[in-house]
Amino acid sequence: MKNAPRVSWRPLLEGELASRAEEAVRAIREDLAEPAYPFLEGKAGAALFHGYLGDAERADQLMEHAVDALEATPMPPGLYAGFTGIAWAAHHLGVADDMSEIDEILLTAITAPWTGDYDLIRGLAGFGVYALEQFPRPSAALCLEAIVDRLDETAQRLEQGVTWFTNPELLFPHQRERFPRGGYNLGVAHGVPGVIAFLANACRLGIRPEKARPLLEGAVRWVLSYRGPRFPAWVEPGVEAQPSRLAWCYGDPGVAAILLSAARAIGNEEWERVALDIALRATTAAPEDSGVQDAGLCHGAFGLAHLYNRIYQAGGDERFADAARLWYRRGLDMRRPERCIAGFESWELGADMQFGWRKDPGFLAGAAGIGLALLASLTSVEPEWDRLLML
Repeated sequence: MKNAPRVSWRPLLEGELASRAEEAVRAIREDLAEPAYPFLEGKAGAALFHGYLGDAERADQLMEHAVDALEATPMPPGLYAGFTGIAWAAHHLGVADDMSEIDEILLTAITAPWTGDYDLIRGLAGFGVYALEQFPRPSAALCLEAIVDRLDETAQRLEQGVTWFTNPELLFPHQRERFPRGGYNLGVAHGVPGVIAFLANACRLGIRPEKARPLLEGAVRWVLSYRGPRFPAWVEPGVEAQPSRLAWCYGDPGVAAILLSAARAIGNEEWERVALDIALRATTAAPEDSGVQDAGLCHGAFGLAHLYNRIYQAGGDERFADAARLWYRRGLDMRRPERCIAGFESWELGADMQFGWRKDPGFLAGAAGIGLALLASLTSVEPEWDRLLML
């Protein structure tokens, strides 16, 4: 947000749909005025929303509260609900510039041998999002090099390409019940596509090219080996893979957007063609077959709307604009003004490890992210916050 937008961003919505979106944004602004929630999924997410809304004073206040929590509360390094996420948002909004201390803590955390997550939400790819935002500061460059090194050391080189295995002890309990032997993840949030986005940016910046480029090419080849009517979310040796829902976190739209981003980062026209083919096929799926139940960015209607809007803005294909408008409308149709935050509920896993309807103010699945997606449809401000989603 501190830098000038890289492209000309065009408002997508108009007329009745724009009016409904504006009303929802006003309601989110009111309900997020005093969020009593911590970390990126609360105050920092709300700060991003207010920053893009143009309320710099409120954004600074919320971000300062989040930074205070960062200084006072031990937390893991993960991009979501961890210290790299708060630091990313603080730097993005211009609240804090000197992140060298965070760089040093992160560099200490990612020394070999690496046995933690490799993914975007909690692991190496997410650390990379933070470090990319800080580049070219020397300590950030060292973090990027270390992340590439850890990915290289933990990669599996298989016949169909390069991938990373998720050990069962890293899964949530409900996932471990389904996949007791672990397996391979094809989702952006927890799987190989998130790594592809990071590696493409590492290649763009010249970070460990002798390692990053072969890993990137091998990972794209591995993911595309599972291209079919729909990508699966999960692959377990000896078990038939099942088609995924359509979302950012899992499924064809997220994979397509990541592949398009990677293609643009390194100038690969073939990957771009494949990415657009996958994305166009996804737009033809019937909404009732999408698996979408709520409105948030991660796995909801506004997540799909923003993905298609981002792809439309990158190339001007009106088919993606139409798909984005369809999902903006469906997301707004989910709103119940008398309930939860600005009328939006989130279908999420709770502390009891059961899925249910939750009140969520946050970025990834809650009101702050919904507000940001709506602003991206209404204004000419490029939504650079979606670098958190590797877009």
